[in-house]
Amino acid sequence: MKATKILIIDDEPQIRRLLRFTLESKDYAVISAANGQEGLAMAANHNPDLILLDIALPDQSGHEVLQELQGWCAKPVIMLSVLDNEQDIVRALDTGAVDYLTKPFRSRELLARIRSGLRYKQEPSTSPLIQIGNIKIDLSARTVTKSGVLLRFTPTEYKLLCLLAKYEGRVLTHQQLLKEVWGIAYQKETQYLRVYIGQIRKKIEDNPNAPDLLITEPGIGYRLG
Repeated sequence: MKATKILIIDDEPQIRRLLRFTLESKDYAVISAANGQEGLAMAANHNPDLILLDIALPDQSGHEVLQELQGWCAKPVIMLSVLDNEQDIVRALDTGAVDYLTKPFRSRELLARIRSGLRYKQEPSTSPLIQIGNIKIDLSARTVTKSGVLLRFTPTEYKLLCLLAKYEGRVLTHQQLLKEVWGIAYQKETQYLRVYIGQIRKKIEDNPNAPDLLITEPGIGYRLG
């Protein structure tokens, strides 16, 4: 069976060594680059399944590399940053990154984010049936069930849940969700999201106060799955 290939683009040798050790111990194939131009060339020549991309590179920013990748590479990109900077994170996600990690990160978290990233598809799911945990969404019948029990949603709750489900595993920013569900004029009305996310959690989560399906990324947005 062909090993899943991961490209690391990071200028810190110690980070590249740590990532290589962690990933190869889980049977991933690893290739790496120390700057943006080298990383773009390796992405073009080696067709990785997923890319780990540092924001702070010596020749150009990770944001610029990500922007260029979006023009021709459909593989998931997870951004890495030593700074937990909300502006950087939102910019990366809005540009097309599927996730982000702040250094230093725990190996288990890294591997979980990679598994989630590998499930991500560049385009939203077009399947009429979406299964996330014990939640099943039938887009054709417009129904949602939990362990076979039918759940009731308002039209707005349903629209928001379906949007998150179609991008399962991907963080969608507050602005992305507000624009798609309420319209461009509502992109700053984050209180709308908090209310509706809370209502959805009460219906789909076993414990809405400790959710394990609909996850908050503080200051950034939400992910389902």
